Amino acid sequence: MKLNEIKDNEGARKGRVRVGRGIGSGLGKTAGRGQKGQKSRSGVAVKGFEGGQMPLHMRLPKRGFNNIFAKDHAEVNLGTIQKLVEAGKLATDGTIDHDTLKAAGVGRGGKDGVRILGKGEFSAKLSFRVAGVSKGARQAIEAAGGSVEVIELVSAADKHKAKHRVEQKARAADKDAKKAAAKG
Repeated sequence: MKLNEIKDNEGARKGRVRVGRGIGSGLGKTAGRGQKGQKSRSGVAVKGFEGGQMPLHMRLPKRGFNNIFAKDHAEVNLGTIQKLVEAGKLATDGTIDHDTLKAAGVGRGGKDGVRILGKGEFSAKLSFRVAGVSKGARQAIEAAGGSVEVIELVSAADKHKAKHRVEQKARAADKDAKKAAAKG
């Protein structure tokens, strides 16, 4: 056997069908597409059409509501934090924030920060700097001698709106100053 003699077994590879090559081929004229209409054209796929029958996605009931302004918080329970402290994966000195919890293996995700929830036993004296905390979690942390600072994370859209408001106020003040100058 030589490299230039290597080939597939007979029938292992089938050539593609060349449609629209005359009546004798069996796939000439309309090239297997039937006649006329949208589906006989190239680049068309009518998705979800069931021949006039009400499509499945329209027959099923709508459920729920998706709030596009909802904050995305990573949620961590106090019991989980207590286990990390006991295992030595979380230092008790310093402030615990989202980055610290991520490094310890919890609090992943949550592009708007981390929220502490009160499930589980908690006895460590820790100070937290987080985006949110439940009422029960705050009470448990303070009862253990710790503290909680809730930070307000500002989104890019909120920053843009605030900047726009400042610019509008500045323009209004300039306009008022010009009117006062014209009168006086």
